[in-house]
Amino acid sequence: MSQSSLKPEELTVPVPGGDLAVLRWPADRPEAPTVVAVHGITANGLAWYEVARRLAGRVTLLAPDLRGRSASRSVAGPYGLTRHADDVAALIAALGLGPTAVVGHSMGAWVTALTAVRHPELVRRVLLVDGGVSFPLPEGVREEDALAAVLGPALARLSMTFSDRDAYREFWRRHPAFGDDWSEGIDAYTQRDLVGTEPELRSSCVLEAVQTDGAQVLLDEEAMGAVHRLPCPAELLWAERGLLDEPQGLYDQQRIGLSGLDRQRVPASPVPDSNHYSILWGEAGADRIVRSLLADAPVAG
Repeated sequence: MSQSSLKPEELTVPVPGGDLAVLRWPADRPEAPTVVAVHGITANGLAWYEVARRLAGRVTLLAPDLRGRSASRSVAGPYGLTRHADDVAALIAALGLGPTAVVGHSMGAWVTALTAVRHPELVRRVLLVDGGVSFPLPEGVREEDALAAVLGPALARLSMTFSDRDAYREFWRRHPAFGDDWSEGIDAYTQRDLVGTEPELRSSCVLEAVQTDGAQVLLDEEAMGAVHRLPCPAELLWAERGLLDEPQGLYDQQRIGLSGLDRQRVPASPVPDSNHYSILWGEAGADRIVRSLLADAPVAG
């Protein structure tokens, strides 16, 4: 893929409540397969920049901005994971893609699983990246406390304003999960999130969307059960470290066991030396995702 082709095309797809913005990195060959990539709770379609770069035109990659985020922030509610899943299905149907592969990161993994369950005729296989699998809350942990732990950092950022684009850039460069992985792609991804005018720039994410979606990740039974009812081949890749690069990530072998995941139907593999973000941006994570997307069948862990 040439340097010029790293900048994706932009298109829109009509969905209830407005037009969903979609980024498209085209394949080099018309017969190449298509993959739809679904981002996390406060992210946007450019989260998949590094994966697109490493795919190098071997597939067409489509990455929507989910409703309530970035260029889709004006798409009206209601929000929620099933609404996002139906939006992904609308994208696949509107572009006439037929059964296609769908990959989702973080919250996008739950959306991906729901898309396959609700629209099995449109999804050929799924790849879940550090998300999509729920497990019981530890004994003594209240639901509201778990929600605060998950949403707290994101909600804090949504309430902030930034004097200029450099200030937002520096905010993200200090994030412990990015470390040495800062790149042109990460910069473009974080800058895509900004709306407003200086000196009061802010995140594009709609607060109601983030609150609704975050609660459903932890508490919605349909979303929690989707991974156990997948009608197609699937794979889970999980990061060894967490959202702030802490040693404990969202998953480990014990937590996956507690989830009741059928490892024969959904092989699950750790990605060494990765955290919740670098699994998309770092060399080890992005290469592992690309290998899975290019494979004819999921790779067992």
